[in-house]
Amino acid sequence: MIDFHSHILPAVDDGSRDVEESLQLLGMLKSQGVNTVVATPHFLSNRESVDEFLMRRQASFDILTSALSCDFPQIILGAEVAYYEGISKLEGLHKLSVGDSRLLLIEMPMCKWSEYSVKEITELACSNRVTIVLAHIERYLAFHNTEAIRTLLGCDVLMQVNASFFNDFFTRHKAFSMLKSGSIHFIGSDCHNITHRPPRIGQAFDLICKKSGPHFLQDFADFQRSIIFSDENG
Repeated sequence: MIDFHSHILPAVDDGSRDVEESLQLLGMLKSQGVNTVVATPHFLSNRESVDEFLMRRQASFDILTSALSCDFPQIILGAEVAYYEGISKLEGLHKLSVGDSRLLLIEMPMCKWSEYSVKEITELACSNRVTIVLAHIERYLAFHNTEAIRTLLGCDVLMQVNASFFNDFFTRHKAFSMLKSGSIHFIGSDCHNITHRPPRIGQAFDLICKKSGPHFLQDFADFQRSIIFSDENG
């Protein structure tokens, strides 16, 4: 199984504090059935350039990999890119994509999105430069962005949700409804640490398996993997 959204790299953002915590997080993910994890540290364009971020991310990854054994999940590097108006003009934006693919994870503002924002994401998705994935889409439903989400889905924008969307009793029905309709393309733990934001993606996998069956869960994992790896190099 794949965890598409995590903050497991040590000392690179508000996620894992050090290598020891990163190893604990990876061990927890492995025990929950994850064999591939996408590391998506926060990228904020007002704090550093793309190249500066990539250097910091690589340094953190190198430190972590020196302590890894082959028993741990495969790590694919990516980023959680904070949206801002004008992001489509950011130099080197495509370098923040997941692995060698064109998949770009974008975190939208926690508010009702402006027409400009929706238009910019739509145009970016149609530009063929990157394949947009919106992070933890469930967080934005409360801000009346449902129609905007439908518009973006129609423009081949992909959607990622956090495991908590399935794990929470009060949002579970909506999560399964979106999964059934094909509106969810990736699931992530969005884990940050081993205390108050540990990975609980295994619980979500178990719920999906129980409700939809193991074949559905495997097909969903195969679908995710096909997007991540068949999208490589365009």
